[in-house]
Amino acid sequence: MAFLAAKESKAQTLSPGIFRKAEFYYLKAKSAYKRKYFNKAKQYAILSKKFSERAEFIAIRKQTLENL
Repeated sequence: MAFLAAKESKAQTLSPGIFRKAEFYYLKAKSAYKRKYFNKAKQYAILSKKFSERAEFIAIRKQTLENL
């Protein structure tokens, strides 16, 4: 899952704004799924994945640049 990968790459500290958006949409997707709003849940999951991948990329890039 992209959200967990972003979390493992320490995106919450290295890319907090984008990570917060990913977390927001992740929680909305879970909530919509529980209420059986499957179309909304899918939309939120896609947005969460998008922001999670971006946050993970930024976090990894920052870690790499710090180690140079």
